Amino acid sequence: MKKYIVALDQGTTSSRCIIFDRELNIVSVAQKELQVFYPQPGWVEQRPLDIWVTQYGVLTEALLSGGISPEEIAGIGITNQRETTVVWDRESGEPVCNAIVWQCRRTADFCRELEEREGDYIRAHTGLLADPYFSATKLHWILHHVEGALEKAQAGRLLFGTVDTYLVWKLTGSRVHATDYTNASRTMLYDIHRRCWDRHLLELLEIPACMLPEVRPSAGDFGMADVMGTPVPITGIAGDQQAALFGHCGFQSGDLKATYGTGCFVLMNMGQQPPRLENTGGLLTTLGAMPDGSPCYCLEGSVFIGGAVVQWLRDEMKLINDSADSAYFASKVKDSGGVMVVPAFTGLGAPYWDSDVRGAVLGMTRGTNRNHLIRACLESIAYQTADVLKTMEQALGTPVRLLRVDGGATANPVLMQFQADILQAEVCRPLISETTALGAAFLAGLSAGFFRDAGELAAKLQILQRWTPAIGADEAAALMARWKKAVEAARVFK
Repeated sequence: MKKYIVALDQGTTSSRCIIFDRELNIVSVAQKELQVFYPQPGWVEQRPLDIWVTQYGVLTEALLSGGISPEEIAGIGITNQRETTVVWDRESGEPVCNAIVWQCRRTADFCRELEEREGDYIRAHTGLLADPYFSATKLHWILHHVEGALEKAQAGRLLFGTVDTYLVWKLTGSRVHATDYTNASRTMLYDIHRRCWDRHLLELLEIPACMLPEVRPSAGDFGMADVMGTPVPITGIAGDQQAALFGHCGFQSGDLKATYGTGCFVLMNMGQQPPRLENTGGLLTTLGAMPDGSPCYCLEGSVFIGGAVVQWLRDEMKLINDSADSAYFASKVKDSGGVMVVPAFTGLGAPYWDSDVRGAVLGMTRGTNRNHLIRACLESIAYQTADVLKTMEQALGTPVRLLRVDGGATANPVLMQFQADILQAEVCRPLISETTALGAAFLAGLSAGFFRDAGELAAKLQILQRWTPAIGADEAAALMARWKKAVEAARVFK
């Protein structure tokens, strides 16, 4: 009898493996950090082989440390950093260059031109904006800047994939070249309404269709992985944000979550009908996963710098020694003392979509100290998330009353309380904080028959902590108005 389900969680800064049993107990975990390279200002890269080696390494480590045999695994679910672009040789498996990470802004100028010419078409068919964030222009850049790449691609010698596709290719011994609906919808090459690769965009960007993976249901068959010599089925895939919504059992229209990681991402299930473009206010329309593996439409708002602002405080500013210290120092002052931090280190995401703006610190006085700055950095995460949620409220026509949260920064009580304050909504954190991995496990487990149905999953979830507003609506509105002024000030200085 199969006892476990495996979740491979390949993120921007680390590769993890988490093994769950039928009662959602975490029975084994392994994690390795992943190096990120910044070869030029605004450029962000990783080595594809580092991604593969660390991910397979933690898979074997988690099995061995947990005393688990591959034969006991019902299925593997994969969740991944999205949009990050890998191109490799079909025969040798060798990458043609480093992976271009989702945060990379090298194609910003090209995207501005593309938005002017094709912006309406891109939004109508892919649900996205012409932005460097997505895979399409990263792939175009590789084909036109790596020597010989375009010619090899046209000859059918190169393959493209987001990180999930690359991992499936490696795990299955080069037998399966596939992705799922959620990851395909983040490439800016996939028509989310007709559910196919968009021929017009492929021709426009000179991308050969033979490079592209097959798109399959998120809970489905992705081949057999070779795990320490034993074949184990890969039965679920979802991009990290869609996996997190699934891990919260956000199966109903109107369900939403916020994930606080390197960035911060808000996703709302919109059901089977796509939202009207005129109501989305700078938010993206993307595909999520339903329990049967079929896609649903989602509204998404992406904040580029979430927990990364705390890393900046630690690594560049040297104001804290550990990320967890931010809550201690922030709690030593009652507020930020009027300081506002706009952490636009790689531009601003939703609802602004401004690639050129850079970070700013405003409102300092002679009395401003380290604690005020640290608190202002934490508050900036909540403000950016609130920007996205306020836009969603406008699209829905109703206020957000409950926000499900996950990710490392939810362990910070100062941030979570301020998030509840500024939103004037209840914020709840589940007992299992590894919601992204849990979503991948849910998808894989449902597909493999390890879990019975969605109702069983929802019944197993428990809430660990809730935060409710500690300030009034007028004070929250005044703080949001001040944040808006800070953002506009940062956008003026380019």
